[in-house]
Amino acid sequence: MWSEEPAVQVLAARMLVRLLEHDWARDLSDQLYLDDETRSWAANVAKICNHRDGNGVLLAVGDTVVLIKDLPVKGARFTEKWGTSVCGISLVVGDDAHIEGWVNGQRIVILTEFVKKK
Repeated sequence: MWSEEPAVQVLAARMLVRLLEHDWARDLSDQLYLDDETRSWAANVAKICNHRDGNGVLLAVGDTVVLIKDLPVKGARFTEKWGTSVCGISLVVGDDAHIEGWVNGQRIVILTEFVKKK
């Protein structure tokens, strides 16, 4: 976090944003000094990654989630049952309400409000 390398500073800022529910992360975030250009870069990265599950927990690429509702899969003619695990999700950039994952051998888009992080 105290590195002079801007990429390391942005990574530290991004990780602290993910951990803001903890007091220590808020304290470190307040202490983090970034020049204007690096702060702008970190802010843009944070905007891209703000996908949250139905409980408000921040999601990341590669996470495993569990469906909390039966979901009909459009175009596939099946309904995926609650409790189904979706491993290795990817985030839809620019749309915090959607993630993608593999279910029954098909890549589907899932609303984040219907999943919880495992």
